[in-house]
Amino acid sequence: MTVDAVVDQLRDLPYQDIGFAKLDHHRALRTGWPEVVFGKGKSPKQVATIVKAFKDRGHPVLVTKTNQEAYLAVLKDTPEAEFHQLPAAIVVPTPNTTVRHAGIIVVTAGTADLPVAEEAVLTASLMGNDVMLISDVGVAGLHRLLDQLPLLQNARVIIVVAGMDAALVGVISGLVSVPVIAVPTSTGYGASFDGLAPLLSMLNSCAPGVSVVNIDNGFGAGHLAALTNSVMTDTHGDSDSSKA
Repeated sequence: MTVDAVVDQLRDLPYQDIGFAKLDHHRALRTGWPEVVFGKGKSPKQVATIVKAFKDRGHPVLVTKTNQEAYLAVLKDTPEAEFHQLPAAIVVPTPNTTVRHAGIIVVTAGTADLPVAEEAVLTASLMGNDVMLISDVGVAGLHRLLDQLPLLQNARVIIVVAGMDAALVGVISGLVSVPVIAVPTSTGYGASFDGLAPLLSMLNSCAPGVSVVNIDNGFGAGHLAALTNSVMTDTHGDSDSSKA
């Protein structure tokens, strides 16, 4: 990087005011991970402008809860951007030169939970982790989950994504000795109240070791799992990591 390029980046620290938004370029220095763009509610032009300002700063750019229209707007100035259909996310990748860590497993109760699960997978992956996804192992067919038990017991952090009654969280937490991050989804019939029922079920879980993020917040779960795995890797090293 040239001196002029460094000066250009320092000029925008700690934040860059682009009128409709103030972009926190200092966040990566404070927390180790740059600001992530929440796409919902932003116009395609706004998303494209933000992505252009964030790229080429040594970190991936992630836009969550966005759409194809915003992606097409982003492509005009950022042709290297990628659109991930299932989690509805835009990513501007950077060359991966860091060591990647194993140990995170994402589990879904049903196939309908996959969009939120994929958001968690994408987030943790961008933060330097190799993530395993196990889908459709809800408690309505408990044998499906038990078949995966050896993998789950070898993880460092488990993210459980579930809607409806969210019973999968308590079952998994009672079978493993690692942190479990619960993500309620808005999947379910009328009495699930767009994710409120599974949220309350997760908050009331009798199994210890469970933390809960907001409804459909795959990003928050992936971020927390990556931070947790990073601390555990620093403490224990990768020698006992799972094959996730």
